[in-house]
Amino acid sequence: MPITVSDIFNAIPERFNAEAAGDWNATIQFDFSGGEGGDSNWYISVADGSCSVAEGSSDDASATVKTSSDTWVGMVTGSVNAMQAFMTGQLTVKGNIADVMKLQDKRLFPTDR
Repeated sequence: MPITVSDIFNAIPERFNAEAAGDWNATIQFDFSGGEGGDSNWYISVADGSCSVAEGSSDDASATVKTSSDTWVGMVTGSVNAMQAFMTGQLTVKGNIADVMKLQDKRLFPTDR
């Protein structure tokens, strides 16, 4: 069964390492259009050593990521290069790009959890 956007977001809080996050506080909005997953919106909130995700939109996001659900799933599973997706316009970021870059930190979201 293929991995979905929902699968990815629901796994994020379980993988979160509060110690590595330190005092980082951010809310990152994800707007997905097209692809197998269709249109959907999700956001990740990191604050005070905890991490939560929710489907929908946040009014106080520090950054917004826009891409297709297929591109996002490909980035997470390793079949799509995130930098190449960004450089070719398949992925756009508005707001604090440093917050988005932190999501790639393997210490914050270790894969062995």
